[in-house]
Amino acid sequence: MPSTVKPSSATPPLNALPARQPDPNQLDNIKAQLDLVILALESLANIGSEAILQAAADLGLADVVSDRVSLWRLRQSSPLRRGQGRKRLDVEEARALVLIICHLAKQHQELIRRSVALLEQLTEQHREPHEAALLGDYLDAFSNSYQERMEEGDSFSTDSLTRLALKLLIDLLFYSAPTGPRRLWMALLDRSVQLAPD
Repeated sequence: MPSTVKPSSATPPLNALPARQPDPNQLDNIKAQLDLVILALESLANIGSEAILQAAADLGLADVVSDRVSLWRLRQSSPLRRGQGRKRLDVEEARALVLIICHLAKQHQELIRRSVALLEQLTEQHREPHEAALLGDYLDAFSNSYQERMEEGDSFSTDSLTRLALKLLIDLLFYSAPTGPRRLWMALLDRSVQLAPD
């Protein structure tokens, strides 16, 4: 379904993100985290590459993410991916992906909020997330995509993938807020260990 959301003048430009720069050793971790956050967003909101490219255009970032091939190369730069290593991710591209992710999360904020509220309700009732159709569909889509696309996808348990997917879902709620780009950028820099299933 095409987006009817207009570009927001409040969206920060690339240089408005915190100036703190990742060191070369952090970039692999950042690539992995960004890809996983996009995977969670895709799994929850059924977002495809066209929506990501449209978001890039809305934000004036089409020169960084110009087409399906450039997007695929950026995604394949994640060290978690099967056949990764075809492209290095630079800081400008990482910042662009941060803005795109937060733009899409804001567009789907209602769905994200509903999902997190449902998760909280089920947790309070000591029930499994899969018991709710919305969360069950999300968890299944995330697990299937992770196992299909990631190098070690087949070696992680369902429980591990469920924990990762639910953590990313909660993170998306924060990234959908007006301060989302700053939150995501700082989170990428602060996490010193690779974000992957336990």
